[in-house]
Amino acid sequence: MEEYIGLDVSMKETAVSIRREGKRIWRGKCASDPKVIAELIRKRAPAVARIVFETGPLSIWFFHALQAEGMPAICIDARHAKAALDMAPNKTDANDADGLAQLAEIGYFKEVRVKGSTAC
Repeated sequence: MEEYIGLDVSMKETAVSIRREGKRIWRGKCASDPKVIAELIRKRAPAVARIVFETGPLSIWFFHALQAEGMPAICIDARHAKAALDMAPNKTDANDADGLAQLAEIGYFKEVRVKGSTAC
């Protein structure tokens, strides 16, 4: 059984949502540190298939750091995600993470090419 993760990344905290077989199995927050998030994922979602987060100020760092931890990180276009996330009745970080996990699970996202960490 594969798990799909949505991350709503901000400067201090990241909202995390984990889905399996069409249902949310865990939701919470942790520090916005890829190593902390990788530990959380190894503990709560060992069969992770996709980790999805939107483009933003921390996306290059998150992408490369999560990939270095062996995580299947995917950065998606924020404008594309916004169209899907705006359908949620309540706009919160937790609900955005849920929406991103749903997009990861159904495969409805536009992956963006992330620059190399030395290109910054």
